[in-house]
Amino acid sequence: MSMENFIREALYKPNDYIGYHVGRELAELYPDKAIIEGRTCYFDLNAFVQDDRCSVVEEKSVFHHVTVDWEGAGKKLKQEVHNSWLNVLWKGQLLDVIYITWVEGYYTRRHHWIVADDRETAECFFDAVCEWNCEVRGEILVFQDGYFQKDQELLESIKQATFDNLVLPASLKQQIQDDFQRFFNSREVYEQYGIPWKRGALFIGPPGNGKTHTLKALINQLDKPCIYVRSFGTEEEIAMLFVRARMVTPCVIVLEDLDSMVTNKNRAFFLNELDGFRSNSGIVVLATTNHPEKLDTAILERPSRFDRKYYFDLPADPERMAYLDGWNRGLQPEMRMTYAGAATVVIATIGFSFAYLKELFVSSMIQWLSSDGKVSMDDVVLAHVELLRSQMNTKREKKKKQNECVQ
Repeated sequence: MSMENFIREALYKPNDYIGYHVGRELAELYPDKAIIEGRTCYFDLNAFVQDDRCSVVEEKSVFHHVTVDWEGAGKKLKQEVHNSWLNVLWKGQLLDVIYITWVEGYYTRRHHWIVADDRETAECFFDAVCEWNCEVRGEILVFQDGYFQKDQELLESIKQATFDNLVLPASLKQQIQDDFQRFFNSREVYEQYGIPWKRGALFIGPPGNGKTHTLKALINQLDKPCIYVRSFGTEEEIAMLFVRARMVTPCVIVLEDLDSMVTNKNRAFFLNELDGFRSNSGIVVLATTNHPEKLDTAILERPSRFDRKYYFDLPADPERMAYLDGWNRGLQPEMRMTYAGAATVVIATIGFSFAYLKELFVSSMIQWLSSDGKVSMDDVVLAHVELLRSQMNTKREKKKKQNECVQ
């Protein structure tokens, strides 16, 4: 078989024969060289090249099959190699890397083959590429639909979140910071007394009361590798998540809305990965839930799984005043509320979450601007309090009726 038609001929073969066919043809083409085959997503040669860890000397295939994805305005286009034959220079060694991709059922399979002068060189190169791609270097690794990717936008959002700009009861804020800083600083103590060096924590409370902001502030402060999980469903995906986490320990796994991720089908497997025979040393699992009643007691009540529970209740008067004061100080002088007006709003917003308070101030600012500043901000905010209170009551009534229908 000619090198020019190598990939095309391979893709004509049945799916379950492609791997064997390619390996055998390469062995005939290079009888004196070592050949290894792999199919792991960690072998991202393109990223390795872009970081100047090696260089592509030549593209040997007639057609270098690459797809380009657009991920939003202002973002760099994402390229992915599907089918190609590359001649690579790494540490003074010339190697061949062949990529072949095909569809098998509902899944896309991509295998790669490394051809080197000896097996040690091929394996060292394979290990170097995978190890480099596995590292989390001041980035946020997002896991979704069975894939990992680094999210710069989420990282920037986390960098903006601090405990200084977070409004919570002082005791809760301090406890959360102390607990996790102490944990990561206490590895030797845990090992000395034979205590597993791992932690699970649940952030519990109704939506809009600071759970997500606290997570971001904590990740920012801890400065540890972080895997942010947007979704998982199958046992295979859960296994992939924990395998990756064990590679980058000490690290943090974030599971937002845990009650929507863990189902009757995957619960047993998830619990086994969380607290089974495998070691999760150095892994902190941070999970949030708006509906703790939906969580199985095996998750909610067994201490070895989530040994810390932090409750985020609706903000009390001091927290609402602190939140309002923060907003007020950030406004232009002519737009600010008076002290008396702010005190009145604090009383009027009993039962408001931080999310509703944010909606209150944003909508009030827009209303004040549309009135050309002819109405005082005190009056505008108080009027919007009544409007939002009415919306809250309507939502509660609707939810109550839905629950009655279900029962």
